Amino acid sequence: MLQDFLSNKQSLIILTGAGISAGSGIPTYRDANGDWQRSTPIQHGEFINQPSSRQRYWLRSYAGWPAVNRAEPTFSHKAITHLEESGVARLVVTQNVDRLHQKAGTRRVIDLHGRLDRVVCLECQAHYDRQWFQQQLKQVNPFLAESDQLAPDGDAHVESCLASQVDVPDCPACSSTLKPDVVFFGGQVSKDIVEEIYRSLDNADGLLIIGSSLKVFSGYRFSRYAASLNLPVAAINPGKMRGEELIGTMIRCDADRAFHSLRK
Repeated sequence: MLQDFLSNKQSLIILTGAGISAGSGIPTYRDANGDWQRSTPIQHGEFINQPSSRQRYWLRSYAGWPAVNRAEPTFSHKAITHLEESGVARLVVTQNVDRLHQKAGTRRVIDLHGRLDRVVCLECQAHYDRQWFQQQLKQVNPFLAESDQLAPDGDAHVESCLASQVDVPDCPACSSTLKPDVVFFGGQVSKDIVEEIYRSLDNADGLLIIGSSLKVFSGYRFSRYAASLNLPVAAINPGKMRGEELIGTMIRCDADRAFHSLRK
């Protein structure tokens, strides 16, 4: 089915979710039924308004970031790079913050929910490398430690009894709050980014969704928009998806298995 869908594409848009990175060791948020596999991740308002939430977040995120940073692209990430290089795919839009598409060599990628490899100041908008921030956290919090109990949003399962002791460094430029450069749940994706993706769909010949349940509206809207344009829509996902009635080609398996089938 995937081969048939791809056979005549020259300007395909690909939308990816957490499922494509599961093989890289980064857990997914939801199970096959689309239900949460853990407690709800930190909300945007919590991080912005509650210093205690920021302390708890950075305790866990310090522990989990090294594993995300070491993660390697899956066969599917590399297959998507090949689709770009062969002129099939025009743009990859990813809901993931792990930068694995870029690590696999894909050039045209929109990080819909931001990127975990840097932090941003909420006041002056200065950006800093995440590795630098890890060092700053460790310098003022020597008790922080890595963990291999990785969670879906790049943090780790860590006992939170130490959270109240975490000293979170401020922005070196203006002494304001630093935040991972990602869109937390409850946050807003930039309107400019959304409009850019809509314009790309206007000139596309199909949409391929990989590893996403589309439970989050920020991704689902593009499936709905593609359907309104009568674009062919296909999805690779082993579990249930939101808006399955909009998907013409449904491939019920994980991404690596689907792309390996192209080699037969």
